Amino acid sequence: MTLKIACQMDPIDSIDVPGDSTLAMLLAAQDRGHDIFYYTPTDLTLRDGRLLARGATLTVRDEPGNHFDLSNHRVVDLSDLDVVLLRQDPPFDMSYITTTHLLDRIHPKTLVVNDPSHVRNAPEKIFVLDFPELMPPTLVTRNLEDVKAFRDEFKDIIVKPLYGNGGAGVFRLQPGDNNLASLIEMFHLAWREPFMVQEYRPEVREGDKRIILVDGEVGGIINRVPAPDEARSNMHVGGRAEAVALTDRDLEICAALAPELRRRGLIFTGIDVIGPYLTEINVTSPTGIREVKKFGGADIAVMLWECIEAKRA
Repeated sequence: MTLKIACQMDPIDSIDVPGDSTLAMLLAAQDRGHDIFYYTPTDLTLRDGRLLARGATLTVRDEPGNHFDLSNHRVVDLSDLDVVLLRQDPPFDMSYITTTHLLDRIHPKTLVVNDPSHVRNAPEKIFVLDFPELMPPTLVTRNLEDVKAFRDEFKDIIVKPLYGNGGAGVFRLQPGDNNLASLIEMFHLAWREPFMVQEYRPEVREGDKRIILVDGEVGGIINRVPAPDEARSNMHVGGRAEAVALTDRDLEICAALAPELRRRGLIFTGIDVIGPYLTEINVTSPTGIREVKKFGGADIAVMLWECIEAKRA
């Protein structure tokens, strides 16, 4: 089966070729004979009920510095296509939310991956709150006194923005740290939303696991170990990827999430697990495909296209 697909993503000339999951998906799509149309979120236009995108035919290569060509620049009615990949990175702001409202107008006639309505309603640090039994102790607030009480109870805590990504703005406050009030003041100035406070889990020194699920089924796992001088395990702040096996607890968490992921049309998700706890459910632009394959895991890009093709069939 040959599909006409579009990829809504950030500018392709600026991606990190060796680690980019979207590129892995596009390479797999190309290998399977699918036609690829590329555009960025700012190229969307709604006119008389038709959702149009200004873009071009895309050819991709796994060659840093020479990884793409664009041809046949044109405007496409996205409702004429089979699949749209919603793959721009956060921040999950009003610009991002607006694109989900626009894509709602073509889904599911054109299959949008992931379902734009449920992407909008399931930001990483909000959706996870539906599963409190799987999470570490967690507080969502803007109130300084509530944060103080939470730290008095749990001593060592993490404070992070509710709609951040990539580890940006994540702080660890250990017992006796006198910067708590100042930090909360800074959060008040930087964001209008509440923020998230969690018990610091020392297991993070052994790694923050990223588990990728394809339509609710486990596709692969990679461990991200923080640098010695970092509390964050994200790769771009010095985290180190390594192979790791799934534990019984990991599988228990995945099984608990699977029915809801399928119900919401969240075909490609990446969950974060520290020790025995689920900390995030990534649905906007999950990553980790290339790291899983690099360390001997499955080719998740192929798994995703097998799933998408079956749904289109």
